[in-house]
Amino acid sequence: MNWLLTPLAWANGLSAQDLLGLFGHFLLLSMLAIGGAITTTPDMHRYIVKEQGWITDAQFTASVAIAQAAPGPNLLFVAVLGWNVAGPLGVLVTMLGIMLPSTTLALHATRWGEARRDALGVRAFTTGMAPLTLGLLLSTGWVLSEPSRHSVGATLLVALTVLVMWRTRLSPLWMVGLGAIVGMLGFA
Repeated sequence: MNWLLTPLAWANGLSAQDLLGLFGHFLLLSMLAIGGAITTTPDMHRYIVKEQGWITDAQFTASVAIAQAAPGPNLLFVAVLGWNVAGPLGVLVTMLGIMLPSTTLALHATRWGEARRDALGVRAFTTGMAPLTLGLLLSTGWVLSEPSRHSVGATLLVALTVLVMWRTRLSPLWMVGLGAIVGMLGFA
């Protein structure tokens, strides 16, 4: 019963300093999350997998995939990563880190921007954010495809998905279903 009284026992062996570092890193990423937290996935991967070695590349990719497939907010993957790194305390640390600054800033910026939505500077800023968001999403896709890049089937499936999404109005769920079938059959 003593482990219930010791919060760090819930942290899967991470020290208080590790948890503070994890919190600080997600706090910084929150301010860089233009287009949503998913756009910061490459740096989360760099920090959690490459630098700290807390989870493997496959665990990271599975965490993001499981969270994205589950119903609920897009931000759910941060909680799953936190859980896999440090259990319940990891969820608390990563979610507070990613939510606190961006939520506060978004609240104030939205109110300020709404009052000035017709100003040239505000319109230029919002227009300029589109290519930045697209670039961040592409880098996220690159990092998440790393475990399956060696597979010809997976590469062809990604190329087909990009082509179908670019040229048609077909729901992306059809491509997700196709990917599930291709993966289930062992082709990707």
